[in-house]
Amino acid sequence: MPVMKFLSGGHAAFFMVVAETITPEVGSLDAGGRARMEAIVDAALENRDAATRKQFGTFLSVIRMAPLFRFGRSFDRLDADRRTAVLRFFQDCPVALLRKGFWGLKVLVFMGYYGQEENWSAIGYAPDFDGREGVRRA
Repeated sequence: MPVMKFLSGGHAAFFMVVAETITPEVGSLDAGGRARMEAIVDAALENRDAATRKQFGTFLSVIRMAPLFRFGRSFDRLDADRRTAVLRFFQDCPVALLRKGFWGLKVLVFMGYYGQEENWSAIGYAPDFDGREGVRRA
């Protein structure tokens, strides 16, 4: 199993738990698909400065522990409905920093999943790598 370079083992595994809540199709990925997703996310984190990567890891910890106050359990020990409720709180949070953190997380999840060529058809994405198709049609 590949290890993400820019997220510790615990944060990397937890990231995938959150990813499955945001995009349930992540749960159906085989080992290769999960590895490709992790590689895409890792490459995106590589392009960020160390402080931003640290903030991202801290934000994952906040998501993991925040449900303790309301549900008495960490995020990864909640059922699917409660996980969704927790993420909905962060998505619409009145605290801008937490809301921005959630949307950054969501972007990474989408990038990791939909950035894989085999998932493109699920969203109707059919790129033209030639780059001249629009010119020929005109």
